[in-house]
Amino acid sequence: MGGGADSRIPRILQESPDLRRADLEVVVRTYSFEPEEGAAQIARWREELQPMLVIGESLGAIQAIRLRGVPHLLISPALGAPRWLGWLAPLSLIPGVPALMGWLYKPREGERQRMSFRFRVVSQYRRHLRLALDNTPRKGSTDAFFAFFGRRDHYRRSGVVSLRMWRKWFGSDYILYDGSHFMEENYIQELLIPKIIEMFQNNC
Repeated sequence: MGGGADSRIPRILQESPDLRRADLEVVVRTYSFEPEEGAAQIARWREELQPMLVIGESLGAIQAIRLRGVPHLLISPALGAPRWLGWLAPLSLIPGVPALMGWLYKPREGERQRMSFRFRVVSQYRRHLRLALDNTPRKGSTDAFFAFFGRRDHYRRSGVVSLRMWRKWFGSDYILYDGSHFMEENYIQELLIPKIIEMFQNNC
């Protein structure tokens, strides 16, 4: 949400000597905040790139999960966020509310996702979540899924990030690490990068 090609985690992965030594290329694209428009963009990129592994962070995990037939590695997956955005939809009809939300959640400068909190956009998020959850082990998916959750993730208090919801749909394939929602660099180096290499090797 508001991230993009120049965000911190993608940049660290792109610069990782360990991934280069494993002959892995990290490709990052910035897609639309509007769920269906973003899904269409990602589908075109998948056809172009033929990825062997898809990584999704926070709200981006929902788009990643929707991709069928590819292993998924998720960082702080915000499975509860689409419900919050769905609840926001009626409020977005009040004049001034979309502008206020846009001001509160303004992305940093750079190649970042531009957000819109208009009714037409935020009202799509509940369906977006349903489509993602259709591709889960609980619904019979044979795709590989693995997630990292921070013990100090402040979004867990509100249910935006929910371990209970993850376990319901995906089971026990996750790790709790002693960090925040925004995975710190030491955990990226110690946990995330080795897991990328492991999942790539296991699913080649």
